[in-house]
Amino acid sequence: MKTLKFMVGVAVLAVGASSAWSGEWITMFNGRDLQGWRVNQIPEAFTVEDGAIKAHCRDPNQKSHLFYVGDQAEGLVRFKDFEFEATVRSEPGSNSGIFFHTDMTPRDAKHHLRNGYEVQLNSSKKEKRKTGSLYAIVDLAESPVDETTWFQVRIRVRGRQIEVHINGERVVEYTEPGDPERPKNRVGRVLNPTGGAIALQGHDPNSVFYFKDLRIRRLD
Repeated sequence: MKTLKFMVGVAVLAVGASSAWSGEWITMFNGRDLQGWRVNQIPEAFTVEDGAIKAHCRDPNQKSHLFYVGDQAEGLVRFKDFEFEATVRSEPGSNSGIFFHTDMTPRDAKHHLRNGYEVQLNSSKKEKRKTGSLYAIVDLAESPVDETTWFQVRIRVRGRQIEVHINGERVVEYTEPGDPERPKNRVGRVLNPTGGAIALQGHDPNSVFYFKDLRIRRLD
């Protein structure tokens, strides 16, 4: 009887662990308009073209970011432990990024985001941090893809572990230390204990990125 009870207990724990990793996928983009998304500034930086979100910030002095808000009238949808996927491509020589555990707080006059992490998207020669980099934390010197053709980005956050996958290949595996040291201009580049928002970046006039098939599921 004791053995049976032990086996039942183990089974319950196993089911609980499995369900923690198998939340329902949330479709984030309807393919028609920006319903469920909110721009922090320069609204014209984000449009919908041929069933994809187009990020093109024409202001050379400021960045623009598009935040997922779902059906909330105010505030942002926060994700702590999650798995996020998007299909992405760019025009040649473009720069962008996907932010997580972030919010609308600016870091400077150019409206770089103060808080959270960025997964770099970059097909430009000027920027040395290439696609898939966990920006300024784990940087890739070479891009794993041709960004001008559609490719998949997957970001997984579980506890303090962050993974970035490009076309199914894990290119970053990073565990945030208990007391991470960051330079002064990046003190907010840490995980938030309560989670944070997902945001897409409009970078500069020469950069055009497209996003489709965006979805996310909670793992917490």
